[in-house]
Amino acid sequence: MQINRLFGIVYILMNRKATAKELAKRFEVSVRTIYRDIEVLSSTDIPIYTARGKGGGINLIDGYTLDKSILSESEQTEILLALQSLSATQYPAIDKIIRKLSSLFKKEDLQWIDVDFSLWGADKNTNIFNLLKAAIVERRVICFEYYNSLGERSGRKVRPVKLVFKHNSWYLKAFCLLRNEWRTFKISRMYGIHKTEEFFSDIPAETLLKGVSKSLSATWVEVCMRIAPEGAYRVFDDFEKNEVKKNPDGSFTAISFFPEGEWLFNHILSYGVLGEVISPEHIRNGVLKRLKDNIKKYEIEKYE
Repeated sequence: MQINRLFGIVYILMNRKATAKELAKRFEVSVRTIYRDIEVLSSTDIPIYTARGKGGGINLIDGYTLDKSILSESEQTEILLALQSLSATQYPAIDKIIRKLSSLFKKEDLQWIDVDFSLWGADKNTNIFNLLKAAIVERRVICFEYYNSLGERSGRKVRPVKLVFKHNSWYLKAFCLLRNEWRTFKISRMYGIHKTEEFFSDIPAETLLKGVSKSLSATWVEVCMRIAPEGAYRVFDDFEKNEVKKNPDGSFTAISFFPEGEWLFNHILSYGVLGEVISPEHIRNGVLKRLKDNIKKYEIEKYE
């Protein structure tokens, strides 16, 4: 959102001078976009100026105090809520920033929201998150043991670049030095994580974006499922509202795209008797094969 970026630029400049290149890197946009933002800020009577040459950069006139009137009531609330969500990641000094802005905007009561990404009754992910966050900021190579979706273990050495929270799980985007390519690792499958003494240089934004796109590439398949009425509690957790149709008998028909692989079969099987794949045929057959293989494990003859 542009308004959040504009506010962020002003906040940074209130504390120090910065170059357009530094700001572009911080907000993951182009230098041209930063200069456009500076023009927008200037048009709102914020005393911002640029200086060329050695020691130059973008700055605010000394003594400037941010006028909260440049932000609407809803924009002020959005910024505070976004920062409060970020506090769940234990980002350094974020609570102090929230207190300052809450006082400036005269919005002291934001306690109705509490964001916590950790699992119920567990703090494993929080400790891992802090370690990975530090490794990313320090640009330090990390090593760990990783279990893939097939349960296969392998030692990994990677350059960590970004943490992502998606579909109720944390993931790490990194360049794997073992595979020599970009990979996305599910944090709950990472064990024995430790930082090495090996550092790496900043990765250009265009290289990062290209690598991340490649690491997330997969064969996607459209899956149609019928889910029993008793499975209603799962339906709207796993599917968007516009992907679900309620049938006259109370069951649900849900259609969505999923990345094809063993994860998908495990996900479908987690519905137990409440879910059935209608299409495509090869996914339905894949589920059937795994069910048959599982039945064999429980055959009485096996224990005779």
